[in-house]
Amino acid sequence: MNLLIADNISNEVLNGFATGEVSVQAITLFAVIIGAIFVNNVVLSQFLGICPFLGVSSKVETSLGMGMAVTFVMALSSIVTWCLQNFVLVPFGIEYMQTITFILVIAALVQMVEIVLKKVSPALYQALGIFLPLITTNCAVLGVAIIAVQKDFDLLTTVIYSVATAVGFALALVLFAGIRERLEIEDTPEAMRGVPIALVTAGLLAMAFMGFANVVPLP
Repeated sequence: MNLLIADNISNEVLNGFATGEVSVQAITLFAVIIGAIFVNNVVLSQFLGICPFLGVSSKVETSLGMGMAVTFVMALSSIVTWCLQNFVLVPFGIEYMQTITFILVIAALVQMVEIVLKKVSPALYQALGIFLPLITTNCAVLGVAIIAVQKDFDLLTTVIYSVATAVGFALALVLFAGIRERLEIEDTPEAMRGVPIALVTAGLLAMAFMGFANVVPLP
């Protein structure tokens, strides 16, 4: 099935090249989007951001809020960190300050998101609880910024990659939350209730996402 999908995509790409309708950049961006959301999902394939994935996935509504907050932080942090890397760290030869600089940027953005949520949606702010400030140490946000630099993406590709990764994170979170909500009303063996069944479900979900592995590779 995966090979059939990959063949169909390849045929469409070749036809696009033949007619001049598909550019190399468009194909690259398409591969980045599909790769970040499905193939190399930040949670289920790269195992980054496991803490909020397990901690905020008890309800779909809360998961959606966390997904939107992470998307906002990832998008903004990727822009700021890319600019810092290319216009400050590299020109001054202080690339070794990359990690601590990126963490400071992410921490500042998380504080801004926390203040906005507290004013705009106090209920969501209370529901996210301690996991909202924990976005500061969410390795998924920092990982995306570092991976974009390591892969030498331009600014447009970096933004698209970060947003697609955040969408993949939100997708995994919402799917996991929906399954956990359903499990709450099922007759689960007492020994498996709570964390055990959640970990088993996460493993099965990760195996399901492995089915996308041969569709479109991440550049």
